[in-house]
Amino acid sequence: MDEKSWVFHIGPVWFDGTVTTMLALTVLIVFLIVFIFTRNLKMKPTGKQNAIEWVVDFTANIVGDNMPKKEVRNFSFFSFTLFLFIFVSNQIGLVTKIVSPSEISYWKSPTADPLVTMGLALLVLVLANFLGADRFGFKGYVKNSFFAPMPALFPIKILEEFTNVITLGLRLYGNIYAGEVLLTVIASMVTSAGWIALPLAIPLEMIWIAFSLFIGSIQAFVFTTLSMVYISHKIELED
Repeated sequence: MDEKSWVFHIGPVWFDGTVTTMLALTVLIVFLIVFIFTRNLKMKPTGKQNAIEWVVDFTANIVGDNMPKKEVRNFSFFSFTLFLFIFVSNQIGLVTKIVSPSEISYWKSPTADPLVTMGLALLVLVLANFLGADRFGFKGYVKNSFFAPMPALFPIKILEEFTNVITLGLRLYGNIYAGEVLLTVIASMVTSAGWIALPLAIPLEMIWIAFSLFIGSIQAFVFTTLSMVYISHKIELED
């Protein structure tokens, strides 16, 4: 997939227009989902209220499964926001494909770009370290994060900070990018082989879209879960 993104600049700073646009659209969709699904809340929920409450409970359980129960209220909203943002980002590229004759892509999942996923991973790890320093003080944070349970683990703990960012970001990117590549390959069957390939391409496309929806949902869950694990390691005392 030799597609390129359109770019623009503000002064001397250049931006990837496709990724920037899709990120803004993802944020708008997440906002609209929450706004629409939380209108006219009732004591006896039905329909859309049931759906949004299920997501709230689901993400709160992610926090509860990886942190002490006392932390659920502190991180449930962050978990909810992170999960919903990544879920929508993963799925938005399955809606359509807009590519110009010059192979410039105008529509794709933001998480199919490594800079986005690595940025999210770095954000999570920076937040985790900041919260650790805020809770224990800088000296206590360094001791708990890098010298516990024994000082000999210090080099491994430092290395772990880098590997956590890389694995968290690249796992998400690899799964979403691979899904979009295969969708493009299946769609190209029609353009290369002609309409004779349509009876085969359509079922394959539908099957892979369904599979990609499943993978995108799983990856949103995995990213959110690992984020809570990493934060937990920084804000809880090592034994």
